[in-house]
Amino acid sequence: MSRKFATSFLLGFIALFCSPLHAQEAGKTQAFTIYGNVIDSITQEPISGAAVFLNESRAGTYTDKKGFYGIPTTPGNFTLRISYLGYAAKVIPIQVDKNVIMDVKLSKDAKFLEEVTVISSKPEENVRSAETGVAQLSIRSIRKIPAFMGEIDVVRSLQMLPGVSTVGEGATGLNVRGGSIDQNLVLMDDAPVFNSSHLFGFFSIFNPDAVRDVTLSRGGVSAEYGGRTSSVLDVKLKDPDLEKSSFYGGVGLISNRLGLEMPLIKNRLAVLISGRGSFNDFLFKLGPENIQGTVANFYDLTGKILFKPSEKTRLSYTSYNSFDAFKLPSDSLNTVNVNASSSRYEYRTYNQTLRFNWFMSKNASLTLTGVQSIYKANTAVPDSSIAFDLSSGIRLQALKARYVRTGEKNNLSFGLESTNYQIDPNRLVPGPYSNILAIDIQQELARESAAYLENEWKLSTQFSIIAGLRYSFFQRLGADTVYRYAPESIRIDENVEETQVFSSGNVSKSYGGIEPRLSMRYSLNDNTSIKASYNRMRQYVQLISNTTAALPTARWGSSDLNILPQIADQVSLGFFKNLQDNRWETSAELYYRKSQNFPDYRDLADLIFSKNLEQEIIQGEGKAYGMELMARKNNGFLTGWVTYTYARTQIKVDPRYESIHNYTGAWYPANYDKPHTLNVMMNYRTAINVTLSANFTYSTGRPATYPYGRFIAAGNTVPLFPNRNLQRIPDYHRLDLALIVEPNPNRIRKWKGTWVLSVYNLYGRKNAYSIYFALNQRQQTNANKLAIFGSAFPSLTYNFKF
Repeated sequence: MSRKFATSFLLGFIALFCSPLHAQEAGKTQAFTIYGNVIDSITQEPISGAAVFLNESRAGTYTDKKGFYGIPTTPGNFTLRISYLGYAAKVIPIQVDKNVIMDVKLSKDAKFLEEVTVISSKPEENVRSAETGVAQLSIRSIRKIPAFMGEIDVVRSLQMLPGVSTVGEGATGLNVRGGSIDQNLVLMDDAPVFNSSHLFGFFSIFNPDAVRDVTLSRGGVSAEYGGRTSSVLDVKLKDPDLEKSSFYGGVGLISNRLGLEMPLIKNRLAVLISGRGSFNDFLFKLGPENIQGTVANFYDLTGKILFKPSEKTRLSYTSYNSFDAFKLPSDSLNTVNVNASSSRYEYRTYNQTLRFNWFMSKNASLTLTGVQSIYKANTAVPDSSIAFDLSSGIRLQALKARYVRTGEKNNLSFGLESTNYQIDPNRLVPGPYSNILAIDIQQELARESAAYLENEWKLSTQFSIIAGLRYSFFQRLGADTVYRYAPESIRIDENVEETQVFSSGNVSKSYGGIEPRLSMRYSLNDNTSIKASYNRMRQYVQLISNTTAALPTARWGSSDLNILPQIADQVSLGFFKNLQDNRWETSAELYYRKSQNFPDYRDLADLIFSKNLEQEIIQGEGKAYGMELMARKNNGFLTGWVTYTYARTQIKVDPRYESIHNYTGAWYPANYDKPHTLNVMMNYRTAINVTLSANFTYSTGRPATYPYGRFIAAGNTVPLFPNRNLQRIPDYHRLDLALIVEPNPNRIRKWKGTWVLSVYNLYGRKNAYSIYFALNQRQQTNANKLAIFGSAFPSLTYNFKF
């Protein structure tokens, strides 16, 4: 498809969507609108699902996911009532002779605190929304989940949702509906995150004191998002308070936190600064001698400035900086086949977001966003004879524009974006007296552009539809060297037929295509609905790693002539039903995703130092399918949810070109294929300020490849692995508990402290992270189980706010 045709098609699609919308708006007779935001008076988080009502005219609505509401009305004097479960209602007299902006803060009501809400959106959204596979958690609900070593963790909390898993404890990232960790688009205030973990996956990089809410889209993904094929994790940071200052933080076993919010110009300019640091090397000095030299610490710093020059404009700037350091006193660095007395791993993330919001009218807004995201990783070994420094990184710069127009029957949005990538593959620099040879792999430059259009039609109370279209275009830029291989042959040096060199700025290869999105909802009654969705997504950059858990030595790479972009088509079908006046939510979803150019790797692939990645990467077909069941209790003294997921992820490559998996070309499980997962999460409020939380998780063991046999070559024993991922490690299960003691809400104090006592892995289960094999003295093969945590881990954390 040519770019000219795609542009014409997109413009026509915009005209088709916009025409009925403007016709509808022209016919309106309402004179004015009351609109604004409803937020929590303490946390400044938006309150979704709050009821906003005009007593005199009987007109009303609910706030949306961002706490926004709008009520059209005629001129006159009215009484505005705002209410939400667990909060004291507010009644505000208001005179309407023009459009009125009315932001409202609600305070918690102590007598309703036994009603614990576990989600941030209103319960009926489960049935009335046209979206499938979307889960939203507020930071308030995340704080109720028992945490490992007292660290409130955004990413770990998502593992309790259906369709979300991880390969094991201490593993980086999430696997969503059969996708790898790099197939998830992770955003922090619109800035992409390339490594979402601290300390190799034990904790996430998101500081809970700065997070407002978290949305995971794993089914019908909005046309606004692209560049990944599995899911979108959108983490929104809270805005600083424009009215009053606050000081907060926490002291725990792993990290200490401090945060400050302060208005610089009341109701106009405010700043938020929140930091978290872990410097716990002294703990290792108390342990066995072989770990006393271990270094394991991290820090992150989050800052946000909010400026409101007028009621219709907002300017915000977000900055995030994190650093991790990990050093082993002695280990074996397999990447270069040397023994090192001390290996130090470091990696850092630096993100910036500048956003301008213009509320053009009562139902139209324009958002302009500039983003920079930088990730760098480094591995260093100081030993003189083998000293080296290994570094890699990726830098992203993006500009985005988004227009949104809402109406009673239509919600229209469209936008443009352009992204530049600078990828620095692994670079090996030897020490001054080292025997290691230097390796410097050519830098990769690329550009990705996209335009999208989406509209939601509320055709009736029973039926609504969200239709979107996204067109993405990718260019691999020079300087670049491209190798062309003989047709239908394995990609090795002997099969190179032509070498082509592109100078700086020239396009060496380009890809593009349309990504349609469609979601539909049909309501059988007020409490029951059926939903269906379809989406196509393309991915042009990927994480290059053939290890179970990605290490800092992993590198990023972009599509080129030989490495094709991933393309995934997913369909979902769901049944949603609420019971007992929305006290209970239930859902059942089925999904199927078919992938083209799905990546895997050759046996013994050298991904760290290879200058020709296409010779190490295998691309074939992928398929993922499954069923997700969920039952959630939203309020009462006992709240929580139960989920069950059946999921499969399989890969197939053409045996004519790739010699893996017994050379048969059969389907085989991906590394993160885990068929059965059961999660139980419960909160029980024993008193007005005391909550007992528990979660239990069970999952099938992930795939593994065991040796089939062995042979002797030149006096060395060589294992045989004819098939891939046909065995499994033992099943995983774990129980966690937490006791949360909050301040008594009936006592008014400036200083508010919360104690959290938690126990991770209560019954000390030694869950296997991996199985490895070794020969004993009798030359017999023994299987050994590696467990990351083999005992219970208690922790005590104190959180405060002033």
